[in-house]
Amino acid sequence: MNIFFRELKANLKSLVIWSVILILLIMVGVAKFSAFAGNPEMLTMLDSIPPALMEALNMNALNLTTLSGFFGVMFLYFSLMGAVAAAMWGSTIISKEERDKTVEFSLVLPVSRGRVVTAKALAALVYCLAFVGITWVASLVAVQPYQPDASFFSFLRIEMAAMLLIEMIFLAVGLLLGCAMKRYKRAGSTAVAVILAAYFLSIITDFRQELDFIKYFTPFKYFDAASLLMNNQIDGLYLAISAGVILVCISAAYWVYNRRDLMI
Repeated sequence: MNIFFRELKANLKSLVIWSVILILLIMVGVAKFSAFAGNPEMLTMLDSIPPALMEALNMNALNLTTLSGFFGVMFLYFSLMGAVAAAMWGSTIISKEERDKTVEFSLVLPVSRGRVVTAKALAALVYCLAFVGITWVASLVAVQPYQPDASFFSFLRIEMAAMLLIEMIFLAVGLLLGCAMKRYKRAGSTAVAVILAAYFLSIITDFRQELDFIKYFTPFKYFDAASLLMNNQIDGLYLAISAGVILVCISAAYWVYNRRDLMI
């Protein structure tokens, strides 16, 4: 438990920074929504945006004059920020022991390597939960002037659940990279590269019908905002795939870390 609380304290500054950035993003986004709210004529401005960009931002399938539609577009930014934050927490919370030359101290503690990973992973998970909670509360506060209805609250709840799942997937990927990579300095950058690759794969599937199978390899297509808004639920198949990815990555992280020679 001491390791868990130590990690919570050590990474608090990171959570605060990410949260401030996200709150500012929500404030700016809601301020922009004021121009679209109940004004269909504003949609004609979107005609000047290249179709490829419209498709990439999922703006074709969402009505920007409604709160739900606008937050459907905002979900792309929520999920990307959540994914990067979670992956960085997952990768650095493990690799920083080697980076800061404190791994020897951790090894002499009367705990196994597995317990060290568990404590650190739980601390990172708490940050992911806090990040989603802050996003949720900030969104609810920001939209109050527009008198959101029950359908918006329901959609926002599903969005936050999807955001948490995306965070958990990339947290697990980050943990695996932090535990497995001998060049600990590259763990964070590799995690971000994985996220960007997954995002670009999600865009590719929208342009070529024959590449539709790629959607099973990118979490950003598991939780498509338009589908969430239309179906008002998360697809069970994608939930199962997400759970499988998380379990495989975490199991592999424990297995590798218990057998790897650590840099002291």
